Amino acid sequence: MDLQAQIQSLVDNAPQDGVTPQLMIAIAPVLQAIAQPLRHLQYYILQDMDHHWIVTTLSNRTNPNLEKRVIYAFPTLQDVSTNTDAGLDPQVIAAPIPVIHLLFQLVALEPVDSIVFFETPGTMSNAVEIPRHQLQSQIQGFLHTQQKPNSSPIPPDIA
Repeated sequence: MDLQAQIQSLVDNAPQDGVTPQLMIAIAPVLQAIAQPLRHLQYYILQDMDHHWIVTTLSNRTNPNLEKRVIYAFPTLQDVSTNTDAGLDPQVIAAPIPVIHLLFQLVALEPVDSIVFFETPGTMSNAVEIPRHQLQSQIQGFLHTQQKPNSSPIPPDIA
């Protein structure tokens, strides 16, 4: 499924509350711009049996008090089993998830700091990290530039 089809899938499956589909359409250009340089249209994410994503906490080597919580996104199912202990835990599964869906969910995943996308099958050395705060900032900036100017500006002599 190409990026445009992934966006359409999000819109089609969004709650029909009159807001969510329009929000998805509004932020789609940002999600697409971030997804475009990534090498894969879907990635495998570790999940528990309730479909909650497995979060890994990383500590800074020089300052162990600095931590960040990441989700690993693997390019192939083989990479999941080669690079994790997921195959040893029957409570953990690897699910393929379209890249646009991953980015959209990252926006709202408060306990997660980043998604780390492993780009080259067979190695973990080529990775792209997408921080949640950076994604949120890009979306906010984009939405701010897309706001339509007030069609009826307040006249300067209103008072």
